[in-house]
Amino acid sequence: MDFNKKYQPSQKVHIIKKDGSKVPFKVEKVLNAVSKSAKRVMIDFSQEEKEQICRLVVEKVNETIEKGTEISFSKTGVAELPILTMHSVVEYALENTKPIVAKSYKDYRNYKQDFVKMLDEVYKKSMAVMYIGDKENANTDSALVSTRRSLVFNQLNKAMYQKFFLTRDEIQACNDGYIYIHDMSARRDTMNCCLFDIGAVLKDGFEMGNVWYNEPKTLDVAFDVMGDIVLFAASQQYGGFTIPEVDKLVEPYAEKSYLRDYKKYLSLGLSEEVADRQAFSDVSKEMEQGFQGWEYKFNTVASSRGDYPFIAVTAGLGSGRFARLATKTMLRVRQNGQGKKGHKKPVLFPKIIFLYDKKLHDKGCELEELFEAGIACSAKTMYPDWLSLSGEGYVAQIYQKYGRVISPMGCRAFLSPWFERGGMEPADEDDKPVFVGRFNIGAVSLHLPMILAKAREEEKDFYEVLDTYLQMIRGIHQRTYEYLGEMKASNNPLAYCMGGFYGGNLGFHDKIAPLLKSATASFGITALNELQMLYNGKSLVEDGEFALQVMQHINKKVNEFKQEDRHLYAIYGTPAENLCGLQVKQFREKYGIIKGVSDREYVSNSFHCHVMEDITPIQKQDLERRFWDLCNGGKIQYVKYPIDYNIEAVRTLVKRAMEFGFYEGVNLSLAYCDDCGYEELEMDVCPKCGSKNLTKIDRMNGYLAYSRVHGDTRLCEAKMAEIAERVSM
Repeated sequence: MDFNKKYQPSQKVHIIKKDGSKVPFKVEKVLNAVSKSAKRVMIDFSQEEKEQICRLVVEKVNETIEKGTEISFSKTGVAELPILTMHSVVEYALENTKPIVAKSYKDYRNYKQDFVKMLDEVYKKSMAVMYIGDKENANTDSALVSTRRSLVFNQLNKAMYQKFFLTRDEIQACNDGYIYIHDMSARRDTMNCCLFDIGAVLKDGFEMGNVWYNEPKTLDVAFDVMGDIVLFAASQQYGGFTIPEVDKLVEPYAEKSYLRDYKKYLSLGLSEEVADRQAFSDVSKEMEQGFQGWEYKFNTVASSRGDYPFIAVTAGLGSGRFARLATKTMLRVRQNGQGKKGHKKPVLFPKIIFLYDKKLHDKGCELEELFEAGIACSAKTMYPDWLSLSGEGYVAQIYQKYGRVISPMGCRAFLSPWFERGGMEPADEDDKPVFVGRFNIGAVSLHLPMILAKAREEEKDFYEVLDTYLQMIRGIHQRTYEYLGEMKASNNPLAYCMGGFYGGNLGFHDKIAPLLKSATASFGITALNELQMLYNGKSLVEDGEFALQVMQHINKKVNEFKQEDRHLYAIYGTPAENLCGLQVKQFREKYGIIKGVSDREYVSNSFHCHVMEDITPIQKQDLERRFWDLCNGGKIQYVKYPIDYNIEAVRTLVKRAMEFGFYEGVNLSLAYCDDCGYEELEMDVCPKCGSKNLTKIDRMNGYLAYSRVHGDTRLCEAKMAEIAERVSM
């Protein structure tokens, strides 16, 4: 259709541009401009919408000409509209056709003025990064040049996300502190946590960096190639990168190495028994070197993002000869630590998660030895964390019904079920859920005490205000699904083209929208303890009933959204790192200092009891259990062990947690003197040599982090304040 012919003003019109030049008015130029704005919010105008825009624009131009107040006329009688007036005309047409595009159009046309202010803020923050450093994420060493470069870029990327993706109301809610959008510097173009399917990538070979890799034929090569895959793929996303059931993953490659060596020894004239023993010994050495290599690589080689990727592995279910060897070896390597003689200490990555099945790991069962190896390792290094597959709750029920494991993605995130044939619901009784190869697209967290304080100040119903912010998060997630769906598979070829993600066999130029159907989006919750304190002055230890009702309400609303939108929304117990301090500052700014709510430098994470509560580990498990099934999108339970490597205490509490169906962390505070090598729990000064040059490892949230490295901390002040006051955590 020729829109210029069909839609013309009542008389000839010129537009006066900012530089004073004049161009003839053509309605198709308007369509081109607004179509670009629509593309930025992933919208294509229908034919009817295009016609409506043209009609409204011409009507408004004619109305302006008739009024004669915002228009001039040339000597020849041509009507002349200033470009700013024309912008107002276009905004009017868009507001009455597609309001979301009107916002995009308005934001973009003002970009020159806004960018000056935005870039000034980015510059200030980048200078702070360059000369002071950054402690927002404990996995980043901001002393390094590469990390600082990445952090400076992140400031710009975050500003771009706020400018072009968020509405004014969303920005205001973030600035005030009612919601928090996690990882704004990364979420514009990629995924969050995932369960990466390395086995699918390795099978029959793959291409990485325009080089073809054949499938490994030996265990040592498999470890090297898998390490390269992890670093490459983890760099293309943010958040946790989990390798599910690593014991079963390496098993076939260990078998290949064993058969190679077994045949070699038989050819030398050795007996079958001796050949078997020697070949198994060789594989054991390869296995140990492989896991040691991973520990070196994952803790020293930063990703292209500038951080050390949050890599986690799960293990413990493999009952085959080489799967058992893999689990035991990985635990032994972690327990022995890395470093020069006399100065060994455990590394942080990969995070190890033990998959516990009572039928396999209980006393006298087939894999009891693996359980005991895990307990010995936890008592010494805090890892592995423990995931129950035989207790109560969502994760265990899925395993017991379908035999499928829902490994945590990174520190705590869990996927909702996606069925092979039925999608969100099973097609029939034989349909099974799939988890490996799936991912999350990001989390947005509610600051619940802020929302209660707002409701009281404005004399509104709390749940009415809460629902407003739940709807706001819903809108952000909806647009994120749409936006990411436009990305090309070439953005992350190992995931989207080589099978790393479920359904990830796309062509390089295909859009990834089909893969997003099985992705989850998280509604996070923080400071549940402070919510209860603000409500009636009682902590979760003293009461907790209101907090429980709020979580039930959030679950009900999010489940409604899930059914209406057909997206896998999930509720996530937020691991507030830097956020635990930011939320206090935001609360104080609007509502002041309130005892038990904002009088400390940090808020409590998710549904956990306050760290200063003087309660036993058993009490803490019991108190937090009531919230467990209300955060199925992400959760972990941990207790502090105020004992010195007491294996029996660790074993008892872990087994108790496994009966409840928990994902359990063992909390100690590990300290190592970097001068003399002495190690002890919780020391700040070495009692042997008097040095303060210590490396300390504490639990950050769902993972471990260096609270001190050679005496200096990588953690933010708020988190260090929390660590200093821990009693029950």
